[in-house]
Amino acid sequence: MKPYVIAFANQKGGVGKTTSAVNIASIIAEMGKKVVLLDCDPQGNSTSGLGQNKKKLRESMYDALTDGLGPDKCVVQTRYDNLWLVPATMALAGAEIELADASGREKRLRDFVEKLDGYDIAIIDCPPSLGMLTVNGLTAADGVVIPMQCEYYALEGLTQLMISIKKVKQLYNPDLTITGILITMHNGRLNLSSQVLSEIKKYYSDKLFSTVIPRNVTLSEAPGYGEPINHYDRHSKGAAAYREVAEELLKRCPV
Repeated sequence: MKPYVIAFANQKGGVGKTTSAVNIASIIAEMGKKVVLLDCDPQGNSTSGLGQNKKKLRESMYDALTDGLGPDKCVVQTRYDNLWLVPATMALAGAEIELADASGREKRLRDFVEKLDGYDIAIIDCPPSLGMLTVNGLTAADGVVIPMQCEYYALEGLTQLMISIKKVKQLYNPDLTITGILITMHNGRLNLSSQVLSEIKKYYSDKLFSTVIPRNVTLSEAPGYGEPINHYDRHSKGAAAYREVAEELLKRCPV
């Protein structure tokens, strides 16, 4: 039986999407759920964020999407209990071009996900774009988490993303839902943050996670050590915030 699938998506870069995907996946695994993280970003930050050496990888997400390799070839065990990974390397950048004329190109990741067995939840880290890799992520997902900063440009990007989600829902995945909007890198001392948060609440109050992720230096440091925040500094404010979000996420998902 396939896991419940959540895509972390935002076409704007630098919004804490990968940080959120890695840390929430790790914390849910620590809670006892079996989690597999699917790195669909050619930058491979989720892969290195879990301590994987990309130079030593044989098969990756690229092989799953272009050659149809199954989970038995592409899923790797991380050094953390209950947490697995389908890694990504820069080769994945070529998948956008290779899939351009391929039949069923938007459903390649869904085909892979449907072969996953033995996991409670799958988390997809989509790239910061609205290209074919993100379309694959949204087509394969049951729900979408949208990480975003409190900036005015982020509001414009949210509108674009909502339109894209609606199109994918109409064309490829009628069961796709918005699991929630997650505010990241929040600075409560800035008036701008408060103003933008008020705007988001005005239109999407029912979708917002009740916990916001603060700006926290340990959240920035942890990826450099290849560790999720709950292993790098489990007592930090960042770890506490992501733990609350993970608990709220599980309440929103039938896992």
